[in-house]
Amino acid sequence: MEANNKANSPAAGAMQDGLAWRTICDTGCRFGRGVVGTVRTALAAVFWMLATAASAEELHSSLCPYGCPAGAPRTNDVVVREIYVLSSNDTTKLADWVGYRVTADSIGPTAQRRWRTDPALGGAETLEPDDYRDANAELGTDRGHQAPLASFTGTDAWETTNYLSNITPQRSALNQGAWRRLEDAVRSLARSRGGAGVHVTTGPLYERNMGVLPGADEAHVVPSGYWKIVATDDRGGIRVAAFAFGQDTPRNASHCDADKRVSVSEVERRSGLDFFHALDPEDQRRLENGPGNLYEDLGCSGSDASRTAGQ
Repeated sequence: MEANNKANSPAAGAMQDGLAWRTICDTGCRFGRGVVGTVRTALAAVFWMLATAASAEELHSSLCPYGCPAGAPRTNDVVVREIYVLSSNDTTKLADWVGYRVTADSIGPTAQRRWRTDPALGGAETLEPDDYRDANAELGTDRGHQAPLASFTGTDAWETTNYLSNITPQRSALNQGAWRRLEDAVRSLARSRGGAGVHVTTGPLYERNMGVLPGADEAHVVPSGYWKIVATDDRGGIRVAAFAFGQDTPRNASHCDADKRVSVSEVERRSGLDFFHALDPEDQRRLENGPGNLYEDLGCSGSDASRTAGQ
């Protein structure tokens, strides 16, 4: 599906033809046919200003093997790390999408949440720890991970999940309820698959005004909801399941509820992004418009899967 360039997103104003998008690598990344660099620390990151780049769909990463989502604003900063890759939006101050791969080995014990501003981004490009001050007390929001901390404490890079570029203001009931249960289901599936792993792409939705963080001193946009696309790739082909949640999702809701299970094409329509574009067009259409065939592996019964077809 061709991306609609986020025409209905509050970030649409950031999209201007001819502006370069910047990519920051903490690990190897390449564009088109050329390898552009390998950097091991954010402080030593190399900044590539690609004045002629068309969009982030040129980025190749093993963390989004079917093509990193296309359609985000040209002004976004694409940050490539060892355990995740994300596209940080200068207008919302949050990531439009985050891609990562969970394996049995990447999952580890509980670790501390030490929030930090992303050292790869400028101060005006991301939120800071103090911006979340009083957010939980006044709005009932948590600092919600997009690439989950618990999925990467088995790696040396787990602390980078606490960078605020990977965090969004997510309602506590959602973060600690259906969202967490879906992340638990992904980890359970990853454990069962060993080194094969599970590929996940996730991000926010902006479909209504949600106000602002009471302690923030810079412009930002609070998401109205979230989406997550989960995929596995075996000899039988790529299997996929897609989900969407509103910020007002009650704590006792399940990720398996019929209204949470959606098609990839619905996520595309609502987010303005394009997924699976690195695949053959026929395979892309099948995955985006089909009912999804990975739900049962994520703890859901198959009874409601047909509702996602054609959405």
